[in-house]
Amino acid sequence: MNGWLRVGITVVVLAIVTLVLWPVQWLAMRFDWPIARKLPWYWQRIACKVAGFRVTVEGHPAAPPLLLAANHVSWMDISVLGSVLPVSFIAKSEVSTWPVVRTLSRLQRSVYIDRQKRSQTGTATEAIAGRVSRGDVMVLFAEGTTGDGTRVLPFKSALLGAARAAAVLYLRIHGLPIGFAERAAVAWYGDMGIEDNFVKAVGWGSIDAVVSFGEPIPFGPDADRKAIAAACHESVRAMVADIRRRSTLGARLFPARPKDAKEAADMPGSASTAAPGGRITSRVS
Repeated sequence: MNGWLRVGITVVVLAIVTLVLWPVQWLAMRFDWPIARKLPWYWQRIACKVAGFRVTVEGHPAAPPLLLAANHVSWMDISVLGSVLPVSFIAKSEVSTWPVVRTLSRLQRSVYIDRQKRSQTGTATEAIAGRVSRGDVMVLFAEGTTGDGTRVLPFKSALLGAARAAAVLYLRIHGLPIGFAERAAVAWYGDMGIEDNFVKAVGWGSIDAVVSFGEPIPFGPDADRKAIAAACHESVRAMVADIRRRSTLGARLFPARPKDAKEAADMPGSASTAAPGGRITSRVS
């Protein structure tokens, strides 16, 4: 399917689904109906399906109350994680001003924090703790920003509570491996425009992602937040490294490659590059 046609179909389908679910979700949030947690999960599952994001899950999330500390590669993380289980996100305050994204974020019942005002950290922590205590699963992208996909940045400690680490990783496009040189092509970071990145990612038509859950990390009143942040970071870093290692060794992490997947040489803009260690990587359309 043509990339632009795929993007158009994705936008139309998601617009229709949003218009149908929007009033129901608004009422559910207004009257605190339990379904308010479920509807965004259904939306994200549809979004992943229509956009071609195939999600593989490793491990199991703990039962609520739960705060997930995850790495952050792209805007796609929202749909990938949101399709696995009903979650809400802890987002920077700027997100509440972005057109379209603002509406979707609010319907996801996100909590906004102003990272420029350290004095509000206590208030934000209380809001997050309140949501978690009521049974919500909250996701904190603990790096505080998106990276280029090549490494896991250090985790910030300010908002970490009783946390369980979770790793998100993108490994294949059209069933073909994403190598070192192409990780930045999938990631959304720096000054990249979200519109262009959305068109590129959805236009590819098939992206394989892995969500891996680590072991719960207990957090008591006397716990050291910096130590908890370091433990979460190490857990995510280890999971990312393990998934990449197994993928390189040919472990079956994903469904079989689609029969109509094109070879790298047949894909416009494709390339093969040698990553450190002599591994041949890549192939991106």
